[in-house]
Parts: sequence; structure tokens; C-alpha cells
Amino acid sequence: MGYPDLRACLEDLERTGQLLRIVEEVDPDLEAALILRRVYAAGGPALLFENLKGCRFPAVGNLFGPLKRARFLFRDTLKRVRRIADLKADPADLVRRPWRYLDLPRAALHALPRFVLQAPVLARRCRVSDLPAIRGWPEDGGAFITLPQVYSEDPDRPGWRNSNLGMYRVQLDGGTYLPDREVGLHYQIHRGLGIHHAAAIRRGQPLPVAISVGGPPALALGAIMPLPEGLSELLFAGVLGGRRLRLVRTPEGVLAPAEADFCLVGWIDPQRRKPEGPFGDHLGYYSRAHDFPVMTVQAVYHRPGAVWPFTSVGRPPQEDTVFGELIHELTAPAIPSVLPGVHAVHAVDAAGVHPLLLALGSERYTPCEPRRTPRELLTQANAILGQGQLSLAKYLLIAAREDAPDLDLHDIPAFLRHMLERLDLRRDLHFQTRTTIDTLDYSGEALHHGSKVVLAAVGPPIRTLAENLPGDLRLPAGFGDPQVVLPGILAVRGPRWPGPEDPLLEEIDAGEGFPLVVVVEDSLFVARSLANFLWVAFTRSSPAPDLGGRGARVIHKHWGCQGPLILDARPKPHHAPVLEEDPRAVRRVEALAAPGGPLHGIL
Repeated sequence: MGYPDLRACLEDLERTGQLLRIVEEVDPDLEAALILRRVYAAGGPALLFENLKGCRFPAVGNLFGPLKRARFLFRDTLKRVRRIADLKADPADLVRRPWRYLDLPRAALHALPRFVLQAPVLARRCRVSDLPAIRGWPEDGGAFITLPQVYSEDPDRPGWRNSNLGMYRVQLDGGTYLPDREVGLHYQIHRGLGIHHAAAIRRGQPLPVAISVGGPPALALGAIMPLPEGLSELLFAGVLGGRRLRLVRTPEGVLAPAEADFCLVGWIDPQRRKPEGPFGDHLGYYSRAHDFPVMTVQAVYHRPGAVWPFTSVGRPPQEDTVFGELIHELTAPAIPSVLPGVHAVHAVDAAGVHPLLLALGSERYTPCEPRRTPRELLTQANAILGQGQLSLAKYLLIAAREDAPDLDLHDIPAFLRHMLERLDLRRDLHFQTRTTIDTLDYSGEALHHGSKVVLAAVGPPIRTLAENLPGDLRLPAGFGDPQVVLPGILAVRGPRWPGPEDPLLEEIDAGEGFPLVVVVEDSLFVARSLANFLWVAFTRSSPAPDLGGRGARVIHKHWGCQGPLILDARPKPHHAPVLEEDPRAVRRVEALAAPGGPLHGIL
């Protein structure tokens, strides 16, 4: 019934042929992360690096691997967690089918932590510099913990019941951090640690923190689970892990998972900050160096035989994609109860997750009007953008399920077609300007600052989408290489971005059949695959400054255009640099994949 610790998990994976031991020396600087990305892309096994250069601890990567392996890890408890979500969505089902929920009392018991006085994680001590210094990309500012479980408590209401267990970037070295005494903590502004830190600042006191690494796999998923504020992730980790989570109080007075492999204990100064980064991130770019909180390290603990779990981020899909897929599986049934009228929401991984949301809602406000217009959909869109991590979205496309009951959010070409056939470009775009966006998204005018747009479509089609280049396509001087991406979507190569509000964009005329034109640096690359289109279009643009169109007008402060809608997704000076792999590391990894190498037959 679930894994008590990481060692039991690895033994199970090895027994079932899902783990590969790499005994050859591997450099933690660029090489290990590159191997991990390549093996994940190939659908390969979990990797146990037994001999990291310059480090006495082994490390494991691709642990959660493809979605099939993640489901395997939690095979004993996934159905139970889904039933809890089903019950939240439809409480009356408990009356109709009580036998489905007979094991819920056991789940409730597993949710409660068990407190112990002694724990494996406190058995031994080491220094920060002893930990695997895994660096993922050539311009990274140092090594960082990629799968941390950061524990903090609300200073106003201390105790585990008001705790937060989150996954935030923890920089181990580099920059101006004092070796073995300081680490950096990068958190997004909407996350639980930020709320606790704000309370500590208000009270003028340090914030105690425990950063665990490893332990039961349920801890990692619990740390990224988008739970309602005030609901401890420790409860979820116990239910998903199928056993009560054992907690121990460290000598420094902070709670920590007893079965973790490592634990860094310390405190965040309420005022002090230092530059953190740059680091390659999940959008496929480098996040730049910015001032973030500093954690003063009091002690580093580890259990005997400790193994360091890690992953590598980059342009999706990567291993962290699996977390998003699994979270969607677990939370999708509860969406209608949390967001009334909303049937489904899909954060598009290929677009970097947060930049693009697709949603199916209900439009019941105007059933008797001759021409239905988006009204209830806008109410639901506001609710979506006010909900946890969904609030980070830049582009929200929402359609009425009544118009196409079989429409699947995960069939992205079909969903985009449905939207573009119905959008009234004069009416159906609704902007939010000067608002917050993802900390890691540099398409806006400053860190954390950007804009959002809701595109709401309802009713029958109002146009027929074209699938071939129009004969009457008109492009201004300097624009060329038009490519059909999808029906109704055209990619056009544009000249170097001249600055805000390029007047030439309004001269583009693609006809009624192409309501969306995307101006890019390389239209052939964008049209080559759906993934390329989604990545370029939605990570290299900000709605307010980068959406325009022919015949644009503002009426009663509402923006609209005659069409086509033009999205400027060209690179801009304020954008972050694209991630590129180090050629020397690539050659070393290719040698490991050659005949006789440990990765031959996998890569």
C-alpha cells in the first residue's frame, strides 16, 4: 500500500524493469540533466546515477517518467483519490452508490500525519557543498534543487494544519550566496510560501523552513498539487501515499518528513534578498537573475543510503509534464464544483502550461435571444482567472459546450477550429491590462507584470475557415513566407521587431478565411508542427501589446477589429534567451549512447 520511502520505490522499479543503473562516471554539470531529457523524450526508464563526478551521493532521474510510470507509482491509491474528487463534484453520489466510498474512512486516517521522535532523515549530517550540484543548462547561474519539498508554517497561525508544502527553486551555489551557509529561494508570487513570507515580514521575524528532498514519491506530487489555500499538502500526500506521513521535529524546531532522503533546515530573513538565477525553465527560456529571498542554512541532514532525486526542465514536454497530466486526471472531476458552469479546463503543456488555457463552459443567460452572445462564459472566465495557478494564464479561450457537446479540449486543432469559426472579433476579445502573470514569463513589460485576454465563442459558425493560402493575400513590405498552420491560422515571417505597435501589422489582409495571423521570426518552423506553433505563439507574446488587427476600434473602452486578428510573436529585446544545449555535453552523451555504452538501445 504505497511506498514508505524512496528506496522501496526504486527497488520496485528495478524489480519491474523500469530502472537502469548507470555505473559509469557522469558529470553533474550539464551532462546528467541532458541524459535525463533525452531518455525522457525516448520514453526510457528511470535512471540511477551511481557515480556522479565529485559527489558521494547517487542521484535518480526520470523517476516519474512517462505518465504510465507515474500511474504505476501510485497504482494503489489513484482510484481512491479520484473517488474523493468525484464525491466533491457530486456529493449525492454517496447516497446513490455508497459502496464506491467504503474505503474513504481509511483515506481519512492516512491523511493525518504521524509524529515520531526519531527519524532516518536525521541520522547523519553533511554540508550544502556535499549535495549533488546538478546544473541543467549552460547559462545557469549555479546548481539548484529541482524536486524540493519546501515546508513552512503560517506565522500568524503556526502548526502543521496551516502549513504549506511547495516546490520552489532552491539555488545551492553560485552568485553571491555564502558557501554552505546560504541558499536562494525562488517562489512565484501567488504561492503559499510567499503568503507565509509576507506574514513574517509583517511581524518582523524570520520564517523557519525545512527543505526535504526524496522520501515517498507522494511528497513530490503533494508539493505541486494546487490545493485550496488553508488545506495542507501533507494531508494529500498521506492519502496519495496510502499511509500516514511520518513527521519529525528537527533539533532546530522545524517539522520535516521523517522518511525524506535529505533535509535542509534554516530560516528566511524577513528583509534580506540576493540575486537568484539565471536558470533554464519550463517555458523553454532562461529566467533572468532577480532578487529573491535568502535562506540561512542551519543544518543539512540525510538518511543512510540517501539518493538524490532530480529532474530537468526546458521547452515542454519534459518530465514535469507528467505532473501536470496526473494533476489533471485527479482534479478534473472537481472542476464543476469549484467553478460553477465550467465543465473542463486544459492548461496546454506545449505552450508552457500557464500561457494558454482552453475551457468549456455553459452559456445559459440568453437562451431565447435570436443570436446568443457570450455572457455567462465571461462570468466563468473571470472565475477561472481568479483560481489559484489558473490565474497565471495569459490567453483563455472558452467555448460553450452546448454548441458542440463532443468537443474535446485535448484535441487542440479541433478546439481552435471551433473557436475561430465562431469568434466575432469586434465583440469577443476581453482584455485585462497591467496585471500579474507567471514569474517565469518574460513576455510582459516587467517581472510579474503583463496582460491577459479572454476569447469567448458561442453560437453557430459565422465563417468558413480556409485551408489553403488565399490568392488575394496582401502583406506589407518586409513580410513574407506565409504558411498555413491550421485551418484559419496563418503564420507570416516578419522583419525584426521595430518596437511597440508596429503600424505595418494592420496592413496584413488574409481574407475572411484566416481570422488569425501570427507574425513570427521563422514561419516555416512555426508551421512544421502544432507544438512549434503553440510554443512560439503563446510564449513570445503578451496579449495587450501584441494583439492587433485590421480595422481596430475602441468603443466604450472595448477593443475589437474587423479582422484578421494579428498576433505579433516575434522575438523582442525584453524576452528571455532561448535554451540551447552545450555541444560538448551533447558529444559526451552521444558517446554513452554508442554501441557498448550504458545508454545504447535507449537513445
